[in-house]
Amino acid sequence: MVLKIFFPQCCNKADSGLLVGRWIPGQNSAVVLAVIHYPFIPGQVKQYIHQMRGQSGVDLTVLGSWSMPKEGQEGMESFLRDLSTIFPQGQWLQLSREMGKIGFRCHVLTRDPRGEKDKVIFIHYEQRKVMLSQLHPVDNGVPDPQTESQLPQVFGTVCQSEPLFFLDKYDDGPVKMTHWQSEGREGSIIVELMKQASTPVCLLTTWILTLWTSLCSSRILNVRPMRFISSKLSTCLQLSYRTEHLQTVCSPTRATAHNHFMRKANIFVSFFVDVSLGLLLVSWMYRENRIGKLANTLVPAADHVAKELEELLQWLMGAPAGLKMNRALDQVLGRFFLYHIHLWISYIHLMSPFIEMILWYVGLSACLGLTFALSLLSDITALLTFHIYCFYVYGARLYCMTVYGLSSLWRLFRGKKWNVLRQRVDSCSYDLDQLFIGTLLFTILLFLLPTTALYYLVFTLLRLVVVMFQGVLHLSVDFINSFPLFAMGLRLFRSYRLAEGVKFRVLCEEPGTPLHLMMDINPLKVSSVVQTYRTPTYSCYPKDSWLALCKKLFLGELIYPWRHKTTKID
Repeated sequence: MVLKIFFPQCCNKADSGLLVGRWIPGQNSAVVLAVIHYPFIPGQVKQYIHQMRGQSGVDLTVLGSWSMPKEGQEGMESFLRDLSTIFPQGQWLQLSREMGKIGFRCHVLTRDPRGEKDKVIFIHYEQRKVMLSQLHPVDNGVPDPQTESQLPQVFGTVCQSEPLFFLDKYDDGPVKMTHWQSEGREGSIIVELMKQASTPVCLLTTWILTLWTSLCSSRILNVRPMRFISSKLSTCLQLSYRTEHLQTVCSPTRATAHNHFMRKANIFVSFFVDVSLGLLLVSWMYRENRIGKLANTLVPAADHVAKELEELLQWLMGAPAGLKMNRALDQVLGRFFLYHIHLWISYIHLMSPFIEMILWYVGLSACLGLTFALSLLSDITALLTFHIYCFYVYGARLYCMTVYGLSSLWRLFRGKKWNVLRQRVDSCSYDLDQLFIGTLLFTILLFLLPTTALYYLVFTLLRLVVVMFQGVLHLSVDFINSFPLFAMGLRLFRSYRLAEGVKFRVLCEEPGTPLHLMMDINPLKVSSVVQTYRTPTYSCYPKDSWLALCKKLFLGELIYPWRHKTTKID
């Protein structure tokens, strides 16, 4: 059999002493975690290991001895060998290193001297990276089941042994050790102060969010018209979304699971970046009187759009592209839409004295975040293009009535009818008067179809331009809300924190020494990072397929900017 010893690189030059670690159950493998330096008292070592075993929950034990050649310690190797009687184990690892060589010599002492000797393989690992990494399952490939079951135990052993790393060789105490923090502990006074200050800040934020949630759930704001309006406004959706996520971040419950911690971190970083971009937008907008310039440009732009729409309607009321239109219906529809344009222009000119003040207060909303400003811009776009929406609704309803009327009358010619109860087409016998009236109505609708279809086509294209612009805004909001910025930052700057697996390379193969391998961490793929840690949010992608959307457009059904809640990714 092969005995695999996972040895930390930070202990390669440690002073002679005892190896502390764990035997992996069910596997002929041992994980070395630290080296206890000589001199030591065996009773204190046993007491310390028992204490660490209770704090970490890991079955820590003395695996063997480590001998590093040093002047004045010629008999250290034999002394450490004799300690196997004080720390009885099934196997006692006696590791030693010679000057000028990279590889170690290993001698395994067993209770049964007649047993077959195992082949030893050293697997060196960077303890800091394994300690801080999170091992993810491999998406592709067929890994070895034995290695796959062994690696999580190795990673879990190192991560759960965190209390063992609080004591190093520079501390005053009966036991001095070497491990990944021996060259300087990873700590920051600023981080500790932020941790202490985060508790009252979270409590205050939670109290404010509770008041806001109770206000939003009051009976006055839950009346049917208010609930309907709030469900259609992107600003209200974004506000409820941010409230929900702030409650998650400021929750007093500590994130114990890795996914919960990453979710909180991604939300916090997303909120921080969102507010930072919003403040940059505010600082840009309120410089050089850009608000006033935008207000002075808005009314002429609205007049220009109205003029273009009037020219478009005049073109439709004539002979567009040489098509023969129904003149009576064409004139009625054209004048009807021209009247709506005049109403809209009058409304814009009536609001023109207040536009600059409205834009000034709207610009301040960017202090809540860039996503809030983009959502508000989407709602303002919907209000400014309300006349185009009305044109689209009128044309779609008229076209839809014409298409459904023609389809119903076509079934009448074939002696069929639509059974509403059974949702199917059944045979039916009609008398002569019904067939005569149906023929007249079918002829009228058929000759009116080109006129209604042309108006519907033109206003549908205008509506699609507005919907696409709102879709770009919603896509930007969805990207900022859901993109895992914290996880992507870990993937770029500390890729070992998100591990998908490991790879081995030969580190040393000297004669007379066991094989030495180096275990490197394979980082998680970028696509897997986005898929795993993406925050559930409101998405601007349509639920229906493109074929279903084309069918809706052909039948004259209404289309809206898509924004629905995505499913949660575990």
